[in-house]
Amino acid sequence: MPELVRVGRVGRPHGLAGAFVVEAASENESLFDPGATLLAGGVAATVVERKRAGGRLVLRLEPRPERGAALEVPREALPAPEEGSYYVADLVGLEVVEEGGRTLGRVRDVSGGVANDVLELDSGVLLPMHEECILAVEIEAGRVLVARGFAEHE
Repeated sequence: MPELVRVGRVGRPHGLAGAFVVEAASENESLFDPGATLLAGGVAATVVERKRAGGRLVLRLEPRPERGAALEVPREALPAPEEGSYYVADLVGLEVVEEGGRTLGRVRDVSGGVANDVLELDSGVLLPMHEECILAVEIEAGRVLVARGFAEHE
């Protein structure tokens, strides 16, 4: 089974024709082009309509997905990320190590913050995705190296 990457979530309804606002939508809008196939809650669905309303992405899929369903695509359907950029799926599970060797936990998720994205660790630690904090992302080595001072010491 191919690795799936979340590209959004079915949000609140928009209008009466079955359209909905996409929450946490991928910046790669070509994934939502009419005719594209997404997995909505694990069920293959075709994008019938795409538009913007109030600056937010609005889709209509057939068949209609349930509210809250994850929107996913196979990993191989995504283009290679730009230099210095990563897909959340590439970061989830990586060990996070502070300068000096202290392990802070593993990446559980990446969420959007006000100024920058935030690494959420399984240990409850939250770290800003900022060059002053994140010193190196080593996908092949399975780790993220962070600067001291961003996680409270026990």
